[in-house]
Amino acid sequence: MLPAAWRRKHSIGASSELLAYEDEDGSLRIETREQGIRRAQALVRRYVAPDASLVDELIRDRKKEARREQAR
Repeated sequence: MLPAAWRRKHSIGASSELLAYEDEDGSLRIETREQGIRRAQALVRRYVAPDASLVDELIRDRKKEARREQAR
């Protein structure tokens, strides 16, 4: 259980989902689910071209795989 004063300070409700992870220097980090999603999205953005659509790429790959399965 996290202290109520800390939760209030960081606008974290009693039922909020929190993620805990160890960062690169070994420190324990706690963040909300939403913060974790934003952090993951920012990380992915560094490796994907601005005009690329990962969704379109995934759909293309799945259709290609489905055609291969049907050909067997």
